[in-house]
Amino acid sequence: MPIEKIIILEDNEIIRRSLEAQLHKRRYDVVGVSTLAAAQDYLAKDNWDLMFVDVRLPDGEGTDLLRDLQNRPVKPLVVIMTGHASVESAVACMRDGAFDYLIKPFSSDQIDITLKKAEDFTQLVKVNHYLSHEEAEETGYDLLGRSPAMQGLRDLIRKVARTQATVLVQGESGTGKELVSRAIYRESPRANAPFIKVNCAAIPENLIESEFFGHEKGAFTGALNKREGRFELAHGGTILLDEISEVSPQVQAKLLRVLQERELERVGGNRTIKVDVRVIATTNRNLEESVARKEFRQDLFFRLNVVPILVPPLRERREDILFLSEQFVQRFVRKHGVRVNGISPGCRAALLSHDWPGNVRELQNVIERAVILCPDGEDLSAAHLGFHQFTNANAAATNAAASQAPSSGNGPSQAAVSAAAPDQIVPLDQLEKQAILHALDLCKGNRTHAAKHLGISIRTMRNKLKEYGVAAGGESDSEDEG
Repeated sequence: MPIEKIIILEDNEIIRRSLEAQLHKRRYDVVGVSTLAAAQDYLAKDNWDLMFVDVRLPDGEGTDLLRDLQNRPVKPLVVIMTGHASVESAVACMRDGAFDYLIKPFSSDQIDITLKKAEDFTQLVKVNHYLSHEEAEETGYDLLGRSPAMQGLRDLIRKVARTQATVLVQGESGTGKELVSRAIYRESPRANAPFIKVNCAAIPENLIESEFFGHEKGAFTGALNKREGRFELAHGGTILLDEISEVSPQVQAKLLRVLQERELERVGGNRTIKVDVRVIATTNRNLEESVARKEFRQDLFFRLNVVPILVPPLRERREDILFLSEQFVQRFVRKHGVRVNGISPGCRAALLSHDWPGNVRELQNVIERAVILCPDGEDLSAAHLGFHQFTNANAAATNAAASQAPSSGNGPSQAAVSAAAPDQIVPLDQLEKQAILHALDLCKGNRTHAAKHLGISIRTMRNKLKEYGVAAGGESDSEDEG
């Protein structure tokens, strides 16, 4: 309910009381006053959603209040009421910020129409305000792929989209779960209504309840104004609960109520608010295992898992790799304004041989980097993908260090590691050694800087270098131990 609190400013007691009764019957919080001064007192104490304002009042003109309200940071919608209507008066009021203009006497149906317009307008403004503060969508693309798995996924989306069923989209990170959710929304009867996303993993635990359900003014420190939650913003549309497995048990219980009863209460409030939303949830975890470990409520899982959709990882649809790569090349050539002829055979072979643990998101990032590194007018090569760049750079740094330091005597020699084939398994301790020596080389022997880039302490760096038999490089031992 975007409109909740209404002031009626009308000096005619019969009209004022009649309008109060109609609005109370519609379950609004209503205050009726007869003077500008009384209205100003209420406006100073709280924020209001809507005002019905008479033009001629005992202590001034309602139009004066209308102009004053435009300077407030949070201002109500104003409906002007007058028994002395004229075209000039109506134009002047609308120019000064009036939302609507009613001529006395007006009917109950006219009030209903005005309230419906105000509700829809307020909902639209709040949704737009929320969307304007969202990060730019970098993944707002269609689902791409020609494999049977993707064809089956698109068929399932079309079947599910036309229903009102709750959907649980599961898959590894980077597979495109949000794209699936948006595709369901776009093909649903709610496509012209709001689509509100909540990233459950990105919101601090102490704020997520307020983000979901909203809060009342003064509900907690910093709650200076009433705020609608994401479920209210999504009223009439669809809400995406991204990474639902990250929600705490306390909030899970309240989510269950919303899914069962389609109603909620704001934090610090006692008003029950009805919401009409379609819920789509995503997760990169196995929720059944989370239920077995008592990390996720079983009853909430059953409510979410009405229609499960599993998004396959890229390694299980390898026939899509080259098709996706070509699409991404075209996209990033346009984005960065460069010229790339195509993808070389060697590059294609490297793309097909990679395991893609980061799925489509990893492929997209790899292709974008390759397009940027590719010389103008040439084909993408395997070297532009950067798959072995880290290993080769490490090997060069390690060989330089090995020529100056005694061998540790443990594991394969550095020469053997540096010359390892791409499909050869290298022990983890050797990979760690390569990474440390490479970082030290890039930082020109500065252990403090190298440790900072690696995310380890200077003490760990010293111990590792001592273990490898590498000289300290002349740095002082007075470096920060952090």
